[in-house]
Amino acid sequence: MASVHTSTDAQAASAHINPVDLYRHSISESLAPITGKPASEIFERLAWTQTFDKGDLGLPVPALRIQSKKPGELATEFAEKFPESDLVGRPVVNGTFLQFYFKPESLTKLVIPSILKNKSRFGTNDKLGLKDGSDTSSKKTIIVEFSSPNIAKPFHAGHLRSTIIGGFLANLYEAAGWKVLRINYLGDWGRQYGLLANAFEMYGSEEKLERDPIGHLFDIYVEINKVSKPEEDEIKELKEELKQAEEHKKDTKDLEKRIADLEAKSVNEKARQYFKKLENGDKDALATWTRFRDLSIERYNRTYARLNIHFDIYSGESQVEKSRMERAVEQLEASGLSENSKGAVIVDLTKSKDKNTKKLGKALVKKTDGSSLYLTRDIGEAVKRYELYHFDKMLYVVSSQQDMHVAQLFKILELMGNNEVSEKCQHVNFGMVQGMSTRRGTVKFLDDILRDVGEKMHEVMKMNEKKYEQVSDPEQTADTLGITAVMVQDMKGKRINDYEFSLERMTSFEGDTGPYLQYAHARLCSITRKAGLTPQDLNSADLSLLTETHAINLVRALSSWPDVVQNTLKTLEPTTVLTYLFKMTHMLSSSYDVLQVVGSEPEVKKARMALYEAARQVLNNGMKLLGLNPVERM
Repeated sequence: MASVHTSTDAQAASAHINPVDLYRHSISESLAPITGKPASEIFERLAWTQTFDKGDLGLPVPALRIQSKKPGELATEFAEKFPESDLVGRPVVNGTFLQFYFKPESLTKLVIPSILKNKSRFGTNDKLGLKDGSDTSSKKTIIVEFSSPNIAKPFHAGHLRSTIIGGFLANLYEAAGWKVLRINYLGDWGRQYGLLANAFEMYGSEEKLERDPIGHLFDIYVEINKVSKPEEDEIKELKEELKQAEEHKKDTKDLEKRIADLEAKSVNEKARQYFKKLENGDKDALATWTRFRDLSIERYNRTYARLNIHFDIYSGESQVEKSRMERAVEQLEASGLSENSKGAVIVDLTKSKDKNTKKLGKALVKKTDGSSLYLTRDIGEAVKRYELYHFDKMLYVVSSQQDMHVAQLFKILELMGNNEVSEKCQHVNFGMVQGMSTRRGTVKFLDDILRDVGEKMHEVMKMNEKKYEQVSDPEQTADTLGITAVMVQDMKGKRINDYEFSLERMTSFEGDTGPYLQYAHARLCSITRKAGLTPQDLNSADLSLLTETHAINLVRALSSWPDVVQNTLKTLEPTTVLTYLFKMTHMLSSSYDVLQVVGSEPEVKKARMALYEAARQVLNNGMKLLGLNPVERM
């Protein structure tokens, strides 16, 4: 996609960041007098093509909105009048499109030196995150809230999605020059902690807690849910019966009493009562909760370190002050947005005249017993963050299961008059990892998954004894490969897609996998070692010797990396980057036999090695943007 600028001067100036902008600028300036359209407008319409046979950039003539002739006729006329230059040949007309082909020699001499010079910075554009383009100290602030597991539960594959997507988005915005605050908003409050505390009283063991705190807390959580699930099912069934009885205007007193008695004696009600003690500051309850929380965070930190993830702020539902929640409820009441419903406080969005708002239903902001809810806490937390950090954007990396909740949060913030907060919030949703349930105990723990995949990678590495001996820390490398396999499998599809968890598919070496990317990087590192050339050798290479189609197409692919990064800021999809990396590495694989380094003429060797080093750098940059650790040997 073409980048957006306000002037051709800015467009030309961006060429040192994105070499292809130089070509956009040249084409735009040449077409402006021919079309009668401003060069800046043409610049914005120039887009990457899907395949190289359709050119490097394409211009849909209808997008220029010129009424004098038919688009096809205009395309032919513009092509005939277009002046050929050192950068671009005459465009090819394809219906109503103009296809522009970059001249290979100039592109190669522009792109490869740019990559070799900028290294890890190639593809990034830190000016995108500036509030004032001329003031490098005026960075925009973005909060990325992600991962957010529930404490006292093991980190499972379901948490992986929010964690790696959020980590990737934080990296992406940093590459664009934003000040990024990574927040882990822990699920560390609510009825479930009453449930867990009661479970520990019923089934807990101090010895097991000391030995394996997270595993033991998980086991007792599953046990107590075996008791609460039948109770919940019975109450739910009776409530459905009550609903039908009310519809048929039958006497419901006995049914209501039966439901009330069951609820009063239920495990869930005892959990609610315990949580009420927590909210009221009961010292014993808080001590137990604090212990569970600290043990959980300590364990999570080790997992995050393995995933190359870090957080700037550890927050949580418990950190939202009660006064903020009460203020939010009072503000809703004062503005007439909330109403009482059988003792609870709700915001009935179905009464809105706006069709989209109507769809958001009724939002519960306070329970009948006066205890707070997720929504109340989220309102207070959002306002608190804005007051503390004055963010320009806040991303909630939360599963699609919470679409309604997040939409209600944003709408209620808006209706409360907090537009400066709501308009800067964005929900980045994603599908679920299917086939797992914490309650039923069928969840697959991430540490176990990483161990299994790491062991599989270790076995594969051992098959090549000669290479295995050259790896300084094979177990660590195997662990890195395993983490890459898991993360790439998760990022391959679009965020919104659900996928069935499958260890077999994750460990497969067929097709586009994490190990394939790592192998591509390690192979390029191997070529570098064997070539024995210095950076000075590469910088002095005669790049005009790169005339083979494989070399030219690889340069064309490398030149598009800055555009891929910028386009990803629009899609917020890890797969945008991943798809590019796989496409580029496939091109590399097919080039090795044609573009051999060792054994070729000295000057040709230098030129080809410069190309391969540029490819390795872009692959390295892309993998690190995704949160992966590229290996040099495997």
